[in-house]
Amino acid sequence: MPFDLGSISNFKPTLESIPPPNVSYQQQELAGIPVNIHPLNPFAFILRAALVYPEKVALAHPDVKYPAFYTYSVWAQRIQNLAYALIQAGIQPGDRVAVIAPNSPLIADAHFGVLAARAILTAINTRLTPSEVAYILQHSGSKIILVDREYAHLVQGSQIPVIISHDSGRPEDPYELFLSNGRKFSAEKGWAGLEVEPDENAGAILCYTSGTTGRPKGVLTTLRGSYLAAIANAVEGQINRDSTYLWIVPMFHAAGWTYPWASVFACATQLTIRSVDYALIWKHFLHSGVTHYCGAPTVQIGIVNSPAAGPLSNPVSAIVAGAAPTAHLISQLEQKGITPVHVYGLTYVETYGPFTRCYDQPFWKSLPLEQRAKLMARQGQIFATAQNVRVVYPPKNENDQELVDVPKDGQTIGEIITRGNIVMKEYFRDPETTRKAFRGGYFSSGDLAVMHPDGVLQIMDRSKDIIISGGENASSLAIEQELASHPHVLEVTVVARPHVKWGERPMAFVILRQEHASQWTGKHREFGEELKRHGRKRLPGFACPEWIEVVEELPKTSTGKILKTELRKRVAKL
Repeated sequence: MPFDLGSISNFKPTLESIPPPNVSYQQQELAGIPVNIHPLNPFAFILRAALVYPEKVALAHPDVKYPAFYTYSVWAQRIQNLAYALIQAGIQPGDRVAVIAPNSPLIADAHFGVLAARAILTAINTRLTPSEVAYILQHSGSKIILVDREYAHLVQGSQIPVIISHDSGRPEDPYELFLSNGRKFSAEKGWAGLEVEPDENAGAILCYTSGTTGRPKGVLTTLRGSYLAAIANAVEGQINRDSTYLWIVPMFHAAGWTYPWASVFACATQLTIRSVDYALIWKHFLHSGVTHYCGAPTVQIGIVNSPAAGPLSNPVSAIVAGAAPTAHLISQLEQKGITPVHVYGLTYVETYGPFTRCYDQPFWKSLPLEQRAKLMARQGQIFATAQNVRVVYPPKNENDQELVDVPKDGQTIGEIITRGNIVMKEYFRDPETTRKAFRGGYFSSGDLAVMHPDGVLQIMDRSKDIIISGGENASSLAIEQELASHPHVLEVTVVARPHVKWGERPMAFVILRQEHASQWTGKHREFGEELKRHGRKRLPGFACPEWIEVVEELPKTSTGKILKTELRKRVAKL
């Protein structure tokens, strides 16, 4: 057992969280369904896990005032209680249930309990403003809100019923009272008393985009897609019953890339921490048996450069998405005993998180790090349970339905498109945007890429991030990769800045490595010249940054992805 045995033994779940003797995990049989079919629903993973490993720790939440440790049997009962409580509160099939919480038992419960009530989970970003939250609640039509006490101010004055969690697991906690009332309402009918959703294409999760260029869009996914994407992530990440998954990516972000379900499908243990705290992360790496976690490269940079870092006694896999890892970052991860697994997916939930992976090849081990890193930085090939990924010429106009693949030459840029099991159902209440996104029977990602001769995909940029300088297309991602190879650079990002002669030129924002920052104090201009010389050796002239600004920090999303939109606003004022 990787956790402190004393803490686990001292924790007592509420009385209503204890399953009855001889509990049955059998649900209702669906009439009219052929014998050889059952509707796919990731909620069912918890029933199997509780049946097979009832006494295994499923969910650990140790770093709070009142630590909580739930076994699979106890957690399953709590999920059942939540489903009944929602039904008692008037939730009907297809209704939306809003959840606003950090990584904690509340939001982990919701990924199963809301589906068990045949409702749709609307997990809301905790970093939004009250007005942004109000818009999402209104647009989604949410009927009830489950909210962590720390974020209750975001829904203050809401006319929608609100259930507050103090994240204590104690009987007097309002959320615990809600669950206890659900148990009473069930009259001990158990799992057989909950109706089973017969339609696997019914909605599962409704996630909202950031709305940086307008109102946020609601991305609706299905039970079937969630089920298959979760299995794919468990398989691709090699998560099993001996794994411990540490929650760093927020569960509200793209349903946590489906890892709330993937971990349960694998019968693994999930460990939740409320915020990205690098000292805490390393405490769990070193002492809690962590085997897997997910994070964007910026988060990985924080992890490997943390003063709390130490030698790992067990291997850890880092699922990296959000941007390509640099050679320097790959080297740092490997030196710490962390194996990077590079995956690619849409920023929100249009593809349920990752849908391609860079599959490492045996011969890579004999290559120099720089060469291996460049291969690993590619976005790879299609995931398990996904169907197809292509790179096609951009449409000539908005109504162009023709999809023509670019040659596999590693040079011709096109747009990534995909279709199949792990593509969203629709943009909620927005048929026109959905129609545009599904041009030619494929989902258009908006990401620009090349296809290599070996069938491996490599992103060159988001379409909005391409820098057009003197008629030449410069990839901000490619520029960042090369600038990041400078030994004094901790983190770098590049955006376009208007230029009188060339139209646009690259501007780089750089964070210096702590051990080198003092060397350049008061000499940031000199460092800029040094970095430009470094870039000219690796980049064509039109792609070398015209301007370089050294900064203390970069604006980032809740998952650690750099907000280039904010940097563009800053550049527009220069």
